[in-house]
Amino acid sequence: MGDDYTDLVTAFLETVHPYDSLPRDELAHIASSFSRRDYPAGTEIYAAGEPLRGLYLVKRGAVEVLDRNAALVSILGPRNSFGERGLLRDGLAMTTARTTEASVLLMLPVGELRRLIAEYPAFHRFFSRSRGAETRSSDLATLKVGELMSRKPVTCTPATTVGAAAAEMRDRRISSLGVVDDGGRLVGIVTTRDLTARVLAEGLGADTPVGAVMTPEPLTLGPESLGSDILHMMLERKIGHLPVVDGERLMGMITQTDLTRFQAVSSAQLIRDVAVAESVADMAAITAGIPRLLVQLVGAHNAHEVVTRLITDIADAVTRRLLKLAEAEFGPPPVPYLWLACGSQGRQEQTGVSDQDNCLVLDDAVTDADMAYFQRLARYVCDGLDAAGYFNCPGDMMATNPRWCQPVRVWRQYFVGWIETPNPEAQMLASVMFDLRPIGGEVRLFRDLQAETLERASRNSIFVAHMISNSLKHSPPLGLLRGFATIRSGEYRNHIDLKLGGVVPVVDLGRVYALKGRLTDVNTRSRLRGAEAAGIISASGARDLIEAYDLIARVRLQSQAALVRAGRKPDNYIAPSDMSDFERSHLRDAFVVVRTMQSALGQGKGLLG
Repeated sequence: MGDDYTDLVTAFLETVHPYDSLPRDELAHIASSFSRRDYPAGTEIYAAGEPLRGLYLVKRGAVEVLDRNAALVSILGPRNSFGERGLLRDGLAMTTARTTEASVLLMLPVGELRRLIAEYPAFHRFFSRSRGAETRSSDLATLKVGELMSRKPVTCTPATTVGAAAAEMRDRRISSLGVVDDGGRLVGIVTTRDLTARVLAEGLGADTPVGAVMTPEPLTLGPESLGSDILHMMLERKIGHLPVVDGERLMGMITQTDLTRFQAVSSAQLIRDVAVAESVADMAAITAGIPRLLVQLVGAHNAHEVVTRLITDIADAVTRRLLKLAEAEFGPPPVPYLWLACGSQGRQEQTGVSDQDNCLVLDDAVTDADMAYFQRLARYVCDGLDAAGYFNCPGDMMATNPRWCQPVRVWRQYFVGWIETPNPEAQMLASVMFDLRPIGGEVRLFRDLQAETLERASRNSIFVAHMISNSLKHSPPLGLLRGFATIRSGEYRNHIDLKLGGVVPVVDLGRVYALKGRLTDVNTRSRLRGAEAAGIISASGARDLIEAYDLIARVRLQSQAALVRAGRKPDNYIAPSDMSDFERSHLRDAFVVVRTMQSALGQGKGLLG
């Protein structure tokens, strides 16, 4: 290809890490080595197990990566690379990749990739770190600085002694302090390197004021700057700390450690680590990275269903690993079993805060003597999940409860009883159990039971009516005067609950639609799409409800990510007063759509079939 093509690719690579660290002549050579591939939407680039021809880099468009079970691993946009895991292993694809929209990809021959890794430390660090994952799930270079920084900067004044500053950095386990004047204006920065080079090396005393050794008027970035700005400034100026300011007010500090930590976290990386964890403590340490992953995924503007799917995949991996560790400790199971999740894990909709809801279905050949084994297994797994951050279900909807650890024949009796006698408890239990999804074990134990239950339940008009009534118990928090009905007292006074008032009503609607249409999907968004395809709800109704659900779920995740960035635990509450007029208006419109669909369902107008 000609010089014009090489120049265009060079300009693009200058915005992509680690290519942006290459010398100019090397960058030009690599740019000429890339070949361009244009793919229409829906095109399979390669399938798992196929030989790979090179490393792919997204220049324009979007690519989804799926594992060998067709489960979504990540969705990639411009500047994301993929395929390196298989290339650096045996040359065979570990995953399947296909375009979701018309895309332009650049492909680098594997020989050039290996040479870059061997000759340039930046490439070795970048691609070695990603060996356990097909790719990073979001692109650091395109994130805003505000998504990366700490919200609580630690500061001192110019008059603070270097001894006190050193003690503060030691106690806080940080490597820099912002130096601010009495008005809170940033006037400098002091780092551990400054203390070494300008204090110890010069023989200054511990009572030396910070103002005498700090870097005055340091380089800064605003919260709207991109991650690429951080990378470029740190590389060009050879600095490891960058204050983030709004005007002259210090908002946070970005360090090289922050960038390393950010790039090290991906759902695939966490799952790989879980898969080889040797203890519950190891898994708890791994899942502690989920809040950072949440911030990363939300900050990269991934769709909410992608974020929750990737987070749920980690819970699934933890559960399966715990089952393996339990079998290793207690021996092989006496009869086949199946571990299932319900609730948000069952629907693949977990966020930054999740409890555990699960059960065990056992082969009908199980004996009373065998039950002791499954009680030990259930206790091991549930306790492990609790230690890993998936706290115990307040309603005891867990496999440790003997009621939810039963053979297939008992489960069949449960569902028949709930359907034929739909009292309030039956409605509640059926609502939970209709979201069951197999996690580990013999899937055949559930397959027939699920089909039988949907068939029986959909034909029982009384049961369907009760399920509809149950689905209307949670309504959106709409006020009478175009506002919100906020919580009136307690810790969350003047807040709204985005889970119970926003997400749960849509989940309940989706469950009724699935029941009516005998749909086996348990994911809410899939149920809504399936209901539209089956003619259960109109195309316009489905479109409006899905858009409303997307907005509510997105706001919920953004709120949780903001709490994590602020050093707080994520929850489901948001204060309307913290939102802009634009955001409040759109959220209220979404609630109105949900309320309208609930009303139509309650009046028998929400179902077409």
